[in-house]
This record gives sequence, structure tokens and C-alpha cells, in this order.
Amino acid sequence: MRTDRERLIDILDAIDKIEEQTGLGEERFRSDEMVQVWVVYHLQIIGEAAARLSQALKTNSPGVPWADIVGMRNIVVHEYFGLDLDRIWSTVTSSLKPLREEIELLLPAL
Repeated sequence: MRTDRERLIDILDAIDKIEEQTGLGEERFRSDEMVQVWVVYHLQIIGEAAARLSQALKTNSPGVPWADIVGMRNIVVHEYFGLDLDRIWSTVTSSLKPLREEIELLLPAL
């Protein structure tokens, strides 16, 4: 069984992978289906890891929108034909950096 620490590192690794492919900008993201698939896959990893974190960790980190993260995972898994690229791009550009910062604050205590 993976520990909370390992799952948080999984999230950071997935954020890194997303940033590798989206660093060239929105136009590339929108025009390259492989980049879109890459991003969606790593958003799934983030959501899956978040869903499996202990309740204690989630309770002790109320500044992290864990339910929203898991909700995004459910959207990208179950709405794959109706994905909203605007919503995905918005998540990538506005939510991943703060999530990284929160996780980096949590890790030393684990």
C-alpha cells in the first residue's frame, strides 16, 4: 500500500509532466491531441492519488480542494468524449501551481 508521502510525490510528478508539455503554451495544447491526452492522463493520476490519500491528511490540509481534485479526475475519466478544453487549460494554468505549493508544504511533515 502506498503511503500519503508517496501519493503526494505522485501528484508532484504528474504536475511536472503536465508542465513539461504545456510550457509551450495554449496554442500547442489546443492543436496537439497527444498533448491533450498527456495532460488528461496526468490529471487522472493527480485525482486518483488525491482520492487515495488518508482522511487524516485531507482533514489536516483544508486549504487543498481535495474534493474538487477528485471531481476533476471523475470528469476526465467519465466525460472523455465531451471534455472541455477550456476547463482543462484553466485547471492547468490556475490550479496546479497552488497545488504544488501546498503539497511542498505538507511533505516535510510526513
